Amino acid sequence: MERSVIVLAGGSSERFGQSKAFAELAGKPLISYVFEKVQGISDEVLIVVSSADQIEPFLRLFDNKVKVVIDKVESHSPLVGASTGFEHALGDHSLLLPCDTPFLSKEILRLLFEICIDVDAVIPRWPNDHIEPLHAVYRTKSGLYAAKMAISENKMDMRSMISFLKRVRYVSTIVLKQIDPRLNTFFNVNTKLDLKKAEQIKELKS
Repeated sequence: MERSVIVLAGGSSERFGQSKAFAELAGKPLISYVFEKVQGISDEVLIVVSSADQIEPFLRLFDNKVKVVIDKVESHSPLVGASTGFEHALGDHSLLLPCDTPFLSKEILRLLFEICIDVDAVIPRWPNDHIEPLHAVYRTKSGLYAAKMAISENKMDMRSMISFLKRVRYVSTIVLKQIDPRLNTFFNVNTKLDLKKAEQIKELKS
């Protein structure tokens, strides 16, 4: 198997007040937008959750077309979710995504997969050096090793994990802007206000 997609859906969503994955945008759960965009560019989709009671709703929503796995470590860190995903992914490369990004560009996701050749990761990077490690493709075995190394040293952030990767290819968002002019692919719904903004963006795109 070549390509896996790992969607992180185990966060506490404290700022949002409910599970962001099932928050609705135009009558459809946010995670459904993510699922639709990865169809046709991956061989499997894994959803990482934090507890067993979260499994059934996702399997029901996607008619068992996804694999749902539970974090082994009780933590709301994306790094832990990434490690769990890498451990269960069967693909040589894994695209890591959050569950709350309704405007993903399929063209950008496909590009990240295509240029992850002879490197351990392909990560978008903004001009101010901010990176998007949760919109990135990793060589699955390398990602798992790096995640475990960071966790073993109690470094629970994604940058620490990336520091254990030997070969990282950064892609400028200036380049990606040619595909997605507004770079809405990186838009996260973290708050109810963000959801309202997403509604406005969707209206403009319609």
